[in-house]
Amino acid sequence: MPGPEAWIQQLIGVGLVLVWLIALALLALAVRGRWPARREWSRKLVHIGAGAVVLIAWWAGIARPLALVASGVVTVIAALNHRYRLLPAVEDVDRRSYGTIAYGASFTLLFALWWPARPDAVAAGVLVMACGDGLAGLVGSAVASPSWQVLGERRSLAGTATMAAAALVVLAALAALPASQPPPVAALALIALAATAIEQLPLFGIDNLSVPLAVAWLWTALG
Repeated sequence: MPGPEAWIQQLIGVGLVLVWLIALALLALAVRGRWPARREWSRKLVHIGAGAVVLIAWWAGIARPLALVASGVVTVIAALNHRYRLLPAVEDVDRRSYGTIAYGASFTLLFALWWPARPDAVAAGVLVMACGDGLAGLVGSAVASPSWQVLGERRSLAGTATMAAAALVVLAALAALPASQPPPVAALALIALAATAIEQLPLFGIDNLSVPLAVAWLWTALG
């Protein structure tokens, strides 16, 4: 049973998560208003920024039931937003995608499978997707490079290279944390390559679920 200090830290963590998510939503709206032609920017901002939630939860030692409830609520909100476009700056894309729902579901499943025993694995899964996929989308659309189609979705050399590089940097940074239980250094490159390969299969945004789960599993299996 957590003591009073632990509960206080958890409540502070929950408060920080709420403040962070509200700030992200407001910033996304501001970006959408400032650059209306760049519709992807606001969505990617939320996609990347949401990854920090797991670091706050790790620092605060948020209990598993609370983490599951919170991530479940966010997933439901994402589903409602997908259906009704309550916040278009988060959801609005020109293709049929359930990416935001899958992203929320990935948090819930990661918390269910590895929290709180392996918060480093949860962080690896979430942050590789948040930073790698988020930056890949921005760089891939901004930098001219050879591209190809996978299941009707465009993938580019610049975006794919960015995904691999960002994934490797994220994994190396997590491996350097004292509280982490990382796999061997050589395995980090393998995980980054696996994440990049899985991200090539988007199919309605399902990579937002498959990449985090695969990365977290490999992080623990190879560790």
